[in-house]
Amino acid sequence: MTDHLASPDRRALLAAASFLAAPGAAAAQPSESGFQPPMAARFPVQAPSTRLAWEAVVGIAPVIDMGDSPLGKRRMIPITGGTFVGPRLRGKVLPGGADRQLVCKDGVTLLNALYEMQTDDGVVITILNRVTIDPSATPTPYARSMVEATAPEGPYGWLNRRIFVGDLHALPPASMTVVIRVYEVV
Repeated sequence: MTDHLASPDRRALLAAASFLAAPGAAAAQPSESGFQPPMAARFPVQAPSTRLAWEAVVGIAPVIDMGDSPLGKRRMIPITGGTFVGPRLRGKVLPGGADRQLVCKDGVTLLNALYEMQTDDGVVITILNRVTIDPSATPTPYARSMVEATAPEGPYGWLNRRIFVGDLHALPPASMTVVIRVYEVV
């Protein structure tokens, strides 16, 4: 007989409810502006934190101009390879992926990079990295991303069950390299 009351989802929900209802539960933390959302007293504001998952140094080829569209200029940048390292994985970025970009009329660039990384033990992980770059942001340009990782079950299966965000840093133009840092939301 299956006990639906003991399912993992049900247990997690009950544990969270008992924590929130308990005396001494975490107090609501106001935002930097002092704003408190209406339900903060009942469900405390707990901003997510991140931890570094990996840093990749990725080689890129010259830009391929794909022409203008009604939304902006389209271009593609082939990925030529690279390396990545983090506390739980390391290996090489495989050549063959590409970064498709839309340079919007307001100057913001939207990137969709699809490529594969191969760990030192031979496991291939597919990465979809969606980046927004706003060069008008100050004091430095805004370059943040949402990263999806798809891995086979096994030692890297945890990548399928996490949310990742990242940042992007272009190295000097002559190097044809970018640094991508990916953070696990915890």
